[in-house]
Amino acid sequence: MTNTKYLLQSIRRSLVIGLAGAIVFLMSGASFGNEQQRRPNVLFILTDDQRWDALGLAGHPHLKTPNIDRLGREGVYFRNAFCTTSLCSPSRASILSGQYAHKHGVKDNFTDYPRGLQSFPKRLQQSGYATAYIGKWHMGEDDDSPRPGFDWFVTHKGQGKYFDTEFNLHGAERKVIPGYYTHVVTDLAEQWLEKQNDSKPWCLMIGHKAPHSFYFPEKKYEASFADVSVPYPETAFQLTDKPKWIKERLYTWHGIYGPLFDWRKKFPDDSPAGVKDFEAMTRAYWGTLLSVDDSVGKLVNVLKQRGDFENTIIVYMSDNGILNGEHGMVDKRTPHEPSIRIVQLAKLPKRFLPNGPLAIDQQVLTIDMAPSLLELCGAEPLETIDGRSWAPLLTKKDAPWRKSWLYYYNYEKQFPYTPNVRSVRTDRYKYARYPHGDGSPDKHQAELYDLKADPEETRNLVDVPEYASILQEMKSELAQVMRSVGLGAGSDPMPIDEGVKQELPDQKIR
Repeated sequence: MTNTKYLLQSIRRSLVIGLAGAIVFLMSGASFGNEQQRRPNVLFILTDDQRWDALGLAGHPHLKTPNIDRLGREGVYFRNAFCTTSLCSPSRASILSGQYAHKHGVKDNFTDYPRGLQSFPKRLQQSGYATAYIGKWHMGEDDDSPRPGFDWFVTHKGQGKYFDTEFNLHGAERKVIPGYYTHVVTDLAEQWLEKQNDSKPWCLMIGHKAPHSFYFPEKKYEASFADVSVPYPETAFQLTDKPKWIKERLYTWHGIYGPLFDWRKKFPDDSPAGVKDFEAMTRAYWGTLLSVDDSVGKLVNVLKQRGDFENTIIVYMSDNGILNGEHGMVDKRTPHEPSIRIVQLAKLPKRFLPNGPLAIDQQVLTIDMAPSLLELCGAEPLETIDGRSWAPLLTKKDAPWRKSWLYYYNYEKQFPYTPNVRSVRTDRYKYARYPHGDGSPDKHQAELYDLKADPEETRNLVDVPEYASILQEMKSELAQVMRSVGLGAGSDPMPIDEGVKQELPDQKIR
């Protein structure tokens, strides 16, 4: 009886998937009889801590990324893409699941993706795709074993190293592969692609280490920006109306006067001469991305040689942004723009872009990626998700879309430099509050910004009388977006904020 029930469920699922795929491709002008060949492949390229503006296409004055830029110029450039939690593991889990951190359960960098939780790669695998993950997984620090949803899984424990990382090749072999991380995972990806044929579509995810700290460019790019002056940003010193915790963070692991990910050996250092260490750190960060651009160029050529390029969705995105001196901070976690804005580009088969390449200005989120890819691939959608597919925006720029969204972060004892964050962002305003965690009144000053008039968030308007009505509107909006994802009054558990601390994090988890 159990087997019969399972068979019937499988048949129903197959029918649903087939019908969804047929609808997608009939709409695009493809014949139903050619559906299996027409289902697009997916190449998903994920970088770690890449700022939204660390990209030539975004207008960076020094960093040139022609291969990455081409994906956006010839496909879709999402100009306003954001993560819902600016922390690697929670953000990666949101990309895979379409859910906020409090739902998928990966709230820190030490929790693995739940093996029983659906994901877009698992759903694609169930719908007939060959699937693989190669590179930095970054969920479950000490586990490099294969994960569900992937036919081929290659990763490593912890952060991995820019040079000579030890990889676990799908549980069959663990070995150090000599070379620069970016090129090693690119070569491994090419090797997997060589084994694929036209019998089924494929989904390949590549997780780069770059540009995550500690930053080490490969030798040929070590001096690429040696002549570029990199002063502290002006906002580093505009802290008068900022919450006290931001000023306290200046001399910590996440402040501009701290170690700067080991680029500053003697710290704290708030002397004018200390900017040289900041310059060295920033140049190295940029340098790692030059290798990623080379990787993208190589992978595109591989796809063209295979004849797969035209029928492959290529997604390029970062898991979160990073502060590089803004408001006196480095690292991420906070609700400020450099922390929450991400890179997101997508080269799509032409049938999905009947009007040609486009730039999308609507606010898209990490939680939108899973439903979007599943819709484009004609696969069964995921249940109980918080995101929504941006596929309608490809053909109708004024399609109904969100007007506001929740940014969410929980205080970490291992990195005690950022309080709990509950923030709402609209197209124009951003409001952030920092709850203590025990239900008592907030002990930190809130923040309110007019992003249209002040995109760099230099003036906190929370105590400005003229913005009192806007403040009340944004408080109501925050309550509304929280309720919409199941975080109503009394249902938002969070740790107690123990305050900003000066000690450095454990060496093993930096």
